Amino acid sequence: MRFPLRSLMARFMTPFMARLAVAAILPFAAISFSALSALPAHAQQMPSGAKQPGEFPRAKLTAGMFVIDAAVAANDADREQGLMYRTSLAPNEGMLFVFNENAVHCFWMKNTLIPLSIAFIRADGTVTDIDEMQAETTNNHCPKNNGVYALEMSKGWFTSKGIKPGMKIQGLPAAQ
Repeated sequence: MRFPLRSLMARFMTPFMARLAVAAILPFAAISFSALSALPAHAQQMPSGAKQPGEFPRAKLTAGMFVIDAAVAANDADREQGLMYRTSLAPNEGMLFVFNENAVHCFWMKNTLIPLSIAFIRADGTVTDIDEMQAETTNNHCPKNNGVYALEMSKGWFTSKGIKPGMKIQGLPAAQ
């Protein structure tokens, strides 16, 4: 039986060439994939003019025996940014929102990349409500009671520490 040379190459060289191509490309694909997987999920660029995490004023708060390192958002721009674009929090790190009036202050999670728990707090430091918030959602999270503070921590933080409504947060800066 006679096969033209072209047919022989197509029949025998193609599987070899395909394996060679896969062997040559696979390491580069794996490197590219591992580099991409190291990036945070849904990472978004922090807009220009936004404060970096270290630029917020800080307050040391206590909840029972737990010390909290809280960034303080006490003006409209800081409260609007909040923890948006952050990809992580340290174990006892959070953000304290300080408001000018005793009212119901609602929150949402737009552009917030990590799930959070929020405690709503009266002027005397008493926790009134605690809620769990999923990342990147626009659901409203509103307390049932008026307050002047809200404290956001990593999701589940309050539950894991046994912090419940009725307990007090100490070290709060004066409401404005």
